[in-house]
Amino acid sequence: MANGNNSKSSTSQKKIKLAIDKDALKKLSLVAVAYSHVEREDFPTKEAYEAEIEVEQRAEEVAQKVGELGLNVKLYPGDQYFLTNLLVDKPDVVINLVDTLKGKDRLQTSVPAALELSSIPYTGSGMEGLIIGNNRNLTKRLLVAYDIPTPAFQFIRRVGSSIDTELGLPLIIKLNEGGGSVGIDNKAVKETIESVQKRVDEMITTYRLPVIVERFIDGPEITVVVFDDGTKKRVFMAEKVFRKKPDGKHFFTSLESYDDLYAYKYKLVEDEALREKIKKLSIRAFNGLHHKDYAKFDVRVEDSTNTPYYTDSNPNTAFGPDTGLPMTEVMKMHGVAFEDTLASLLSKYAKSIS
Repeated sequence: MANGNNSKSSTSQKKIKLAIDKDALKKLSLVAVAYSHVEREDFPTKEAYEAEIEVEQRAEEVAQKVGELGLNVKLYPGDQYFLTNLLVDKPDVVINLVDTLKGKDRLQTSVPAALELSSIPYTGSGMEGLIIGNNRNLTKRLLVAYDIPTPAFQFIRRVGSSIDTELGLPLIIKLNEGGGSVGIDNKAVKETIESVQKRVDEMITTYRLPVIVERFIDGPEITVVVFDDGTKKRVFMAEKVFRKKPDGKHFFTSLESYDDLYAYKYKLVEDEALREKIKKLSIRAFNGLHHKDYAKFDVRVEDSTNTPYYTDSNPNTAFGPDTGLPMTEVMKMHGVAFEDTLASLLSKYAKSIS
């Protein structure tokens, strides 16, 4: 990380304490944990399926932590009986961990829609935030509108579409929708227009989804978490320190790295001026993209300019106690345990119960 004259040691960063109302938590009679119902036949590839199947175990871990707070909790799969079961049980709040329905990320908006129609409070982004967050093209256009740096890009729907050479090289190709680095393998960064064209056509054919071709930013990658504790939007960040370059040329997070426990480790961001800039941009992005409660941003800092470019936004990012989850790991580095994150999130909703 390039540090300026204003940089300070990471040890000087203050611990962040979330707002928690323990008395309000006692008002919760039942907490629901909703999670994705995943079946292999709903996904075009095995990797896409495996990227989602972990949510069931994660939901069980979250439910256990809710129980440890002394609260009644029940798990609800996001299937055809989902809303009926909720209407029968009438939980006070739903922790929404539903990433996909029938293998389609864009259908996850059905969950907040149904909950709002039924007047059931839920955590995480609403319909608008999820629609934006599940569409990289729309996300990047809004980032531009809010004057938040994002790499130059091209949105491509059809096989055979010409690549815009003014984007420059190298380029990285991503699916327009979908998380978990699906489609971003060790060879996702391309050095020639011909190789970009081939990769674009392969991805559209395989996944039957549009793609984003984006200028690849060489430089440090920073994971940023924004968490709204009801009193203030708190910003946590840490830099990824990669063990190796997946393609031998560039540092980035590939799908294969998910199976490598040592692919990268985190360190705190030492450059104070950069931290403050990212903090302000992240709160602006959180508000502008209509996120709610919590979200994760991927930021790459260009080596040559020290400009932080926002490459991805993840509303309702993976939420759970496993320290391998980016949100949990980054917040823990700032002294915030998952148990406190969960208690803060639930107490915020408990306050509205009369």
